[in-house]
Amino acid sequence: SFSATLDNENFARTTVGAFLTPLNPTIDEIIEMKTIVSEAVSNAIIHGYNNNPECHVVIKMEIEDRLVRLVIQDYGKGIENLEQVKTPFYTTAKDLEHAGMGITIIETLADSLEIESVINIGTKLIITKRLKDHG
Repeated sequence: SFSATLDNENFARTTVGAFLTPLNPTIDEIIEMKTIVSEAVSNAIIHGYNNNPECHVVIKMEIEDRLVRLVIQDYGKGIENLEQVKTPFYTTAKDLEHAGMGITIIETLADSLEIESVINIGTKLIITKRLKDHG
């Protein structure tokens, strides 16, 4: 759990990367997982909390065999239309450069993405990715 400031996005990326290290992932797998974390965390901070540092983003991560399950959760404003957020380039922050691709990027890099969201209660992304066996 950490404060909802974009400065903490790098902390989240680094922590997840370190957590994966014992699995001896490939460089590509580390980059993909860090990208997933970056997109999910920045969405929580920007869209869930409107950059309010008083709020917190929660990350939970578990590994079983080589299946990584990542949960990234906020207790912010929630998502009104879950199907709409899966549309490339859809965003509620039109003034931001590169906005509207976060969920698409996560879906592309992950094996699965579930989104649970309730208005004014928050949003939870449940992301799974199986690391390759290369031993």
